[in-house]
Amino acid sequence: MPVDLFSVEAPLLIRLPDGEKRVMAEAFPHPEGLLYFDLFWHTSDLAQAVHLVRGSIEGGGPWKVGGCVITVLGCHETDGEVAGEFAAWQDYLATTHGGYLPREEILAVARRYGAEVPEA
Repeated sequence: MPVDLFSVEAPLLIRLPDGEKRVMAEAFPHPEGLLYFDLFWHTSDLAQAVHLVRGSIEGGGPWKVGGCVITVLGCHETDGEVAGEFAAWQDYLATTHGGYLPREEILAVARRYGAEVPEA
């Protein structure tokens, strides 16, 4: 049975058309496709850390959107470099004691970029 991309709680990996892989810190439905945030997006220039992938979302895991493929992040043996980046993200979240934004603020940023997320 297909799985809704936005209900997955495991970390998600996006492989871009050029082969580059990134872990998505946040992912949201968007009228034009998928909006996602890079790891450490909230400490970066949002114009560089927030991305819109245009196209319909197809599949039920893996998913395809506009030439990109989205999968659940594999272990260090399959996605070594990005798994290490995700581990650093997890360490950051665990050690900053509230350094990450509250959920409503994250949703507000997503809404500013046109994501289809409910108001609080």
